[in-house]
Amino acid sequence: MIDLRRRTGALLLAVVIGHVVVISVQVNTASSVRVFEAVTFGLFSEVQRGVARVVGGATGFWNGYVGLRSVQAENDVLRESVATLRFRLQQERAVAQRVRGLEALLGLRRDIGFATVSARVIAGDATPYFRTVTIDRGTGDGVYRDSAVLSPDGVVGRVVSDPGPRAAKVQLLIDRKAAAGALIERTRAAGVVVGDAGQGVLRMEYVSNLEEVQLGDVVVTSGIDGIYPKGFVIGTVEVVRRGPGLYRTIYVRPQVEFSNLEDVLVIVREPASSTTAAGGE
Repeated sequence: MIDLRRRTGALLLAVVIGHVVVISVQVNTASSVRVFEAVTFGLFSEVQRGVARVVGGATGFWNGYVGLRSVQAENDVLRESVATLRFRLQQERAVAQRVRGLEALLGLRRDIGFATVSARVIAGDATPYFRTVTIDRGTGDGVYRDSAVLSPDGVVGRVVSDPGPRAAKVQLLIDRKAAAGALIERTRAAGVVVGDAGQGVLRMEYVSNLEEVQLGDVVVTSGIDGIYPKGFVIGTVEVVRRGPGLYRTIYVRPQVEFSNLEDVLVIVREPASSTTAAGGE
């Protein structure tokens, strides 16, 4: 019984809709457009509007995604180019700095008045108490034990132990076991400079409390140790005060920047037959 009523209701609804469609096809609106066409157009236009919005949104999203990927790719290329240029700039600065250092080394070599060979620092051994470096010159180049090692800035140190044929170990002047005869250049007050590796400075000992010493006084080698030639710069007085005993307490700031050593001159016994300013072969 219920199924019959449902069928009857559905049939009645279909008949009504059919009549409405037939009437809408035959009846015109005020603008002479059939009602059916107006309704159909309105329905389809809304559907088209919705589809256009969805398609437009999807297209915009895709274009934005593609655009962002393109911008990201361009940024990656630019970053890589900038990194390459910065690396090249660093290389050029390093080369320029090395050229300036070699020019200064050549100037020192011309003025020094001793037989020398140039050497390159190839290794370092920095510990809290001992400071040494290895250079690429040895007995084959005339280097011997206790050869003085210099730079355009001042005294570097001396060769320790027996050097090899093509390499030698250099004790830096700031090593705690290093020492050199020294003078206050202005007053000629004599003493001995010893290393203080922990502080990276030098102590000048055995200078009498009666001697006049001022901050900024230049300290040079005295030559009495038989290793370092006389008159080469060691550093400048950084601290000076009257000592508790007979001697002043004096600290000297080295002229050489030991952490940046690259090229040095080594005083040898005989002139080397073939040397280059850049160090060993």
